[in-house]
Amino acid sequence: MSKPSPEIQLDVRDLEVHYDGIRALHGVSFSVPKGEIVTLIGANGAGKTSILRAISGLTPCTGAIAFEGQDLRRVPAHRIVGLGIAHVPEGRGIFGNLTVQENLQLATWQRTDKGEINADYDRVFGLFPRLRERREQPGGTLSGGEQQMLAVGRALMSRGRLLLLDEPSMGLAPRLVREIFRIIVDINQTGVTVLLVEQNANMALHIAARAYVLETGAITLAGTGQELLGDPRVKEAYLGA
Repeated sequence: MSKPSPEIQLDVRDLEVHYDGIRALHGVSFSVPKGEIVTLIGANGAGKTSILRAISGLTPCTGAIAFEGQDLRRVPAHRIVGLGIAHVPEGRGIFGNLTVQENLQLATWQRTDKGEINADYDRVFGLFPRLRERREQPGGTLSGGEQQMLAVGRALMSRGRLLLLDEPSMGLAPRLVREIFRIIVDINQTGVTVLLVEQNANMALHIAARAYVLETGAITLAGTGQELLGDPRVKEAYLGA
């Protein structure tokens, strides 16, 4: 008996992005099944960040992007957040002059379920105990790892069903990289779908259900995380083998 096809939560078709007349994405197509971790790997400049920014409505694009069946192409960025997509950008994007608590609170401005917000603070502080300890501390005084935790925690406060993560391990010590990836798995196990952009291909492929390799704006390889871990082309280009 064949397994039922997974429910597709995000579907991207023929996505193209141009910067000053230069084409950064060349008709990229892929899908993200509900409840999975899907990763995009590739070198700097391959177009990974452009994909996430196009999904979030931050970068103009052509093609089709559907989230839970709804076309996102003409939805403004602030409404895309309200639909259930949370984006943790490269560089974290926290507000250094605001406290940890205030940074988290900013993500709740569109929510109407005010009675559930305190429970979500508890959820975030359960995932990131150090943020609880530093909740009155300005975000700019946190370590790099703590700022990354705050960026992820802020995204979770928006109650997103799809979490877009852009280079969450960038600049972190190896111990913190392992911790961040463990937390990504924990978040996914609560039912949140994850689309992960990551240069640490080894860690990303180990946790991903499926993966895509992006080179110069086009997808060149696709498969499960385990398949790409064993692919000689991926080993040579991205795994140091």
